[in-house]
This record gives sequence, structure tokens and C-alpha cells, in this order.
Amino acid sequence: MSDLHTAEHAAPRTSALRRGVAWLATFLGFPLGGLVAELAGPVDGPVPALLGGLVTGAVLGAVQALGLRVGRAPVPVLAWVVATGAGLAVGLLLGAGAVGYGVGLPALAIQVAVCGAVVGLAQAAILWRRLGALAAAWPPVLAVAWALGWTVTTLVGVDVERGYTVFGSSGALLVAVLTLVLPLVLGRRAEMS
Repeated sequence: MSDLHTAEHAAPRTSALRRGVAWLATFLGFPLGGLVAELAGPVDGPVPALLGGLVTGAVLGAVQALGLRVGRAPVPVLAWVVATGAGLAVGLLLGAGAVGYGVGLPALAIQVAVCGAVVGLAQAAILWRRLGALAAAWPPVLAVAWALGWTVTTLVGVDVERGYTVFGSSGALLVAVLTLVLPLVLGRRAEMS
């Protein structure tokens, strides 16, 4: 009986660990999306902001959706990719425009806080079905996490004056850690149902 009891408790912990590791790997979606978005050029006007945000967001959304498929925490892949791409396109257009396409730390922190909030809002619409009112916490979580991501990227010396669509790997890793709660909560909800 104790072996059965131990096995029952080990499975959720193992599943949570797998979900966490898979989510942490999604940090790669930020630099990968940013690299592909370089085709649109630097974020120095509305068109590059829209195009760069759309491409970066779609790549990031695809990587995140794949990461959330591990350990019973899946989201609808196409909906997540579209929401993340559209959210980052609109967020980057609004955020970069609000700071005059500036690349100093305060401007980037504001820009990406707007991006995170808009992406968070778009993703929360998908999360609502699984999380209910708890999904409303996602936009402010992303706004703060993404602002901290740009701050770290800037402070480690990345050449932010080049007008990237998203922060670098150092900031992306921090964001993945700060947002680790999402796959854990989604998986826990799936285990409880």
C-alpha cells in the first residue's frame, strides 16, 4: 500500500518537473523569433514594429505552445500562435510608438511592458477557458516580467540601439523563470479534472 501511495504522489511531481523544464526551454523562442524578425529591420517605425512583432510573436507563440504540450498543460496551438503574434505586433506598435522608438533603458522597459500586457491580454483570452478569472493575472505578470527581461538584457551589454523586437537570451531566461507559474498551474488544473 505504501508503494502505491508513493507512486501516486511521485507522478504529479515528475509531471510538474517535466512541465517546468519544458517551459524553461521556451526562452529560446525569444532570440529565435527576434533573429527571424531581423528581416523586417530595426524597430524604428510603425511598419517594422508591426511586421517584426508579428514574426517574433508567432515564433515565440509556437515555441511556447510546444512547451505547454508537455505534462498535460496544452493550449490550442494555432490559437496561441495567432494570439501571441497579433499581441506582439499590436503591443510593439503601441509600445515603441509611445516612446518614440527610443532604445534607452527607460524607453525599452516601457515599450516592452506594453508589449507584455498586450500579449498577456491576447493569451489570457485563450487561458480563460482553462483558468477562469485567474487568467486576468496573466497580462500584468507578462508586463512586469518582460520589462525586467529588457532591463537585464540592457544591463548585460547587448547592443539594444540596433532596435530589436525582443530582449536577448539573458532577459528571455529570466522571463521564462518568472512566468514558470503558467505551465505549473495549467498542469495542476488538468490533473485535478
